[in-house]
Amino acid sequence: MRGVVFTGNRQLEIMRFDDPTPGPGQAVLRMKASGMCGSDLHYYRAENMMRHLAGTGLITLGKDGFTEDTRIIAGHEPCGVIEAVGPGVDPKRFKAGDRVIVYHYEGCGFCDHCRTGWNQMCDEGSRPHGAVLHGGHADYMRVPVSTLVRLPDEISFVAGAAIACGTGTAYGACVRLDLSARDTLAVFGLGPVGLSAVQLAAAMGVEVIGVDIDPGRIETARKFGAAHVVNGKEKDPVEEIRKLTRGLGASCAMDCAGGVVPKQQAVRSTAPWGRIAMVAVNGDIELSVWNDMIAKQRTVLGSWTFSINGMKDCARFIADHGVDVDAIFSDRWILDQAETAYNEFDKQTGGKGVFVFD
Repeated sequence: MRGVVFTGNRQLEIMRFDDPTPGPGQAVLRMKASGMCGSDLHYYRAENMMRHLAGTGLITLGKDGFTEDTRIIAGHEPCGVIEAVGPGVDPKRFKAGDRVIVYHYEGCGFCDHCRTGWNQMCDEGSRPHGAVLHGGHADYMRVPVSTLVRLPDEISFVAGAAIACGTGTAYGACVRLDLSARDTLAVFGLGPVGLSAVQLAAAMGVEVIGVDIDPGRIETARKFGAAHVVNGKEKDPVEEIRKLTRGLGASCAMDCAGGVVPKQQAVRSTAPWGRIAMVAVNGDIELSVWNDMIAKQRTVLGSWTFSINGMKDCARFIADHGVDVDAIFSDRWILDQAETAYNEFDKQTGGKGVFVFD
């Protein structure tokens, strides 16, 4: 089979691998869609992927600088059809032909975090697909059936790929903020995750204010259900959000942009008792503990993707509310176009890309 491997310094190669066979408790998927996520660019741009992973704490390097096969297939937004299952898999749970999404973290399976579906927080250290374990930019993918979630019939494979990370991350943050139709949500950064947050929050009945500096993304947010949009290059978002909320500020905010300034603005755009979710991993928070936090009784929380149960809930919410997740993707590619696809995605001037398979 074919698989996309990042070879360093914005280079990749489509390599050949043996077709996988499922072991006990495993399934082999025939890929139908594999999304391109912004975090994939960290690995794509890295000079040495293994050293980059060591810097993140995901692996420990040996004396030779490597601990395992460096030919790791990229992609952590996999969605497909089960081709075969291994021994011990209950056919009442999963069988060949089932449409599934892959939860892209594997953990020890026994610690409290893993038992509650938060494998990325495993006490023994999580192993993400597309980084430490083979990912979805390939014809086939072998995974434990414990990482699978059924894809509702109402949802396309492409939408399932989005739910596997980007859209699921937005849903997880919405849940952490405990959003309801009583809220006003300011979303800072209208990339794929931010736009998903706009879609999902609007479907929850929330009044959404989208903030970005890119006119195209701002217009897309309006189409996706944002009640108001603010161009942060032209106007002060904090002042504009207060004007839109009768001088109070939004009840909630979400930083999907990264950087010091958007994080500051996300906090300061909220009213007293505001709730703020930090989703983007880049940038530090520089705040006045008294003026920005204590005196305003604000709550700032970190939201790192979602649990496997949260991914299942996200898929069901999208199916039940008819959210057009497919619209998140601006570019669709076939695997043989991987070099061009990542070259374009690396410019970060467009939207989200996805590999589609027959």
